[in-house]
Amino acid sequence: QVQLVESGGGLVQAGGSLRLSCAASGRTFSINTLGWFRQAPGKEREFVAAISRDSGSTSYADSVKGRFTISRDNVKNTVYLQMNSLKPEDTAVYYCATGRTTFNYWGQGTQVTVSS
Repeated sequence: QVQLVESGGGLVQAGGSLRLSCAASGRTFSINTLGWFRQAPGKEREFVAAISRDSGSTSYADSVKGRFTISRDNVKNTVYLQMNSLKPEDTAVYYCATGRTTFNYWGQGTQVTVSS
């Protein structure tokens, strides 16, 4: 089992920045990919960004490219999401997720609210 704990959410004005963190514990040697997802009220959960634990290669949703940056610290077993130029439509609960071949471990989520 892998446990994930997110932190760093909050309220920010449009144009501002936040950095989310997600600390993994447990069987972290089984992790290949770390990712961030989000779910806005009344909407489906959607992919935001992902990073390979070994190579560091990244992928992003088109809606966040150029504004968000995902990174990881393998020593601390932590993945980060730096969010810049935030927009009201970025308001959502943000979840980190991880696994070997699929995202089968999920955190509890952290609320990000962007005011206009």
